[in-house]
Amino acid sequence: MDGIKDEDSTKTAAQLKKDAKKLAKLEKFAKKQESKPKSKVEEKLKPKKEVKKLFTYDISTAEGEKKNTNEVFPDAYSPLYVESCWYSWWEKKGFFKPEYNKSAHQGRFVIVIPPPNVTGNLHLGHGLTNSIEDCITRWHRMNGRTALWVPGCDHAGIATQVVVERKLKKDLNISRHDLGRDKFIEKVWEWKNTKGDRIYHQMRKMGISVDWDRVSFTMDEKLSTAVKEAFVRLHDKKLIYRSNRLVNWSCALNSAISDIEVDKKDISGRTLLDVPGYNQKIEFGVLIHFMYSIEGS
Repeated sequence: MDGIKDEDSTKTAAQLKKDAKKLAKLEKFAKKQESKPKSKVEEKLKPKKEVKKLFTYDISTAEGEKKNTNEVFPDAYSPLYVESCWYSWWEKKGFFKPEYNKSAHQGRFVIVIPPPNVTGNLHLGHGLTNSIEDCITRWHRMNGRTALWVPGCDHAGIATQVVVERKLKKDLNISRHDLGRDKFIEKVWEWKNTKGDRIYHQMRKMGISVDWDRVSFTMDEKLSTAVKEAFVRLHDKKLIYRSNRLVNWSCALNSAISDIEVDKKDISGRTLLDVPGYNQKIEFGVLIHFMYSIEGS
């Protein structure tokens, strides 16, 4: 009987230990459930936080007319409210023209915007540069100087040529050689008018104080004439001359290209690479030696 009692008491102790472990697990599970995100139903029952309405300028103002500033201002800064209407009014009033302060006796300040490439959109670098130049120009204007900041964009050379050529190939299945020089330049101008307008719109959104009546493109006749004149003068001074030198030649463009247009690639051995103008990959990285026996040797 004593042996049976001892055995029962041992089982009871083990059972108690097991129950304690089970209880600990249940407590742990309950804590885990509490930390879980609440169900969508429970979330819906909670009152939602009030979303602040975006403050905008909704007063009807004609293009070029001065903004109504008698209304209530937003509690916090709202770009949409602050920036609306002002730029068209500035342009209409001619605040950015040198004629606006022509009678100033503090001298002149004239700069040309570093023209962005017409092949792309403006990026953060343009925003930084334009902001600095705008501050400087406005500072000179406020100090009584006749200030002029000339806007424009650049044709980007080979980069634009390649883009327009691809468009011709895709749309008409022809090359610039099929089209001819003059017609091809017309196509470049058409493409520029599409891309350039977008760049100028982005500049206006920045609020920069440039004179849009003097906007220039680096393929304009007056600028092309200036470039030719510069080349002639440099040639006369023998700073530009003809010579036999190694150049980067594009078989696809049939033209020499600058170092910046070349994609350099290191290869360790025989490699097949895609080359513009070829349908199949071209072999690179191989030296072929020819050996001939000399007659009479």
